[in-house]
Amino acid sequence: MELSKYITTIPNYPEDGVEFKDITPLLINRDAFRFALSEFEKHFIDDDVQYIAGIEARGFLFASALADRLNCGLIPIRKAGKLPGEVLTKEYELEYGKAELEIRKDTLPTGARVLIVDDVLATGGTAICAANLLGGVGADIIGFAFLASLLFLEGERKLHGYRTVTLVKYE
Repeated sequence: MELSKYITTIPNYPEDGVEFKDITPLLINRDAFRFALSEFEKHFIDDDVQYIAGIEARGFLFASALADRLNCGLIPIRKAGKLPGEVLTKEYELEYGKAELEIRKDTLPTGARVLIVDDVLATGGTAICAANLLGGVGADIIGFAFLASLLFLEGERKLHGYRTVTLVKYE
């Protein structure tokens, strides 16, 4: 199945010059969504994944369903100010600004095997921030899974030390 048929481009969103990849058509098509999840599952079924970390917000959609398929726990990586309790916070740069992500300090045991999942890899700032947060609580990062990657932004270069699986690549 050609998943790119189910991802549309919205020009100048959320600001001028950005071409937003809208995954809504893929999400509402049960066959496309199931296919994407099956592809992720194939890549990581034998990796003894203990937790899947989903990055807010669209990463949650794939992470929760994949955690169910791989029979493992789910860790939410949230935008700043959304989690109760003691948190670790890291700032990162977006393609069009700056933001912060947080994770609870009591999220997982040291050495837990974690797969990080998000919808789109752009500059890599969000992904490496998530890896740094998880590393800060002692996780063993198995790798990353993305629905799509914007290769022209070279985000994969920031993740060069990690296994990265991407289902759709945009030059």
